[in-house]
Amino acid sequence: MKRIAILALGLMTLAPSASAFEIRSSIVDSVQLNVDGPTVQSSRVGSNYSVSGTNVTASTLGGLTGSSATAPATISAGSYAVTTDGQAFAFSESALVGDVAVTSQTALTSGGRVDSPNLYGDTTQFQGGTAGTLAGTLTVGGVATVTAGGAGTTAIGQRTVELSVFQ
Repeated sequence: MKRIAILALGLMTLAPSASAFEIRSSIVDSVQLNVDGPTVQSSRVGSNYSVSGTNVTASTLGGLTGSSATAPATISAGSYAVTTDGQAFAFSESALVGDVAVTSQTALTSGGRVDSPNLYGDTTQFQGGTAGTLAGTLTVGGVATVTAGGAGTTAIGQRTVELSVFQ
């Protein structure tokens, strides 16, 4: 009896162990349609004034006056003269009148565009897309069909197939 038990144990250790197999399959079909929206990025430019020179005397300095959030600055004239007649001199004066703050923005039109944006001195504007004939379909067999749209649109048809085998 003991010999049979030892023999059975020996055979069990030599027998292949049970294993579990898993097979997983995944198919994903998709169509993605995008229409870009309009954007306006605008930064106000500030006012500035500068004057410099050599062998120049200022009896009245120029500058900016009256600047506020609702009214532009104005440039006031200065009065300058050469200090030593007959000598070399250099003179430079510059002014930039900055943007006035705007408190409202034009609403979007039905076409998805900003027709009259408030533009400041530093502006980047992108027009929105138009759907036009933009379309996408999937057949029962998973075949994606996309139709080009107007400017600013994207259409993507995609099929992803995944097969995994685990032991």
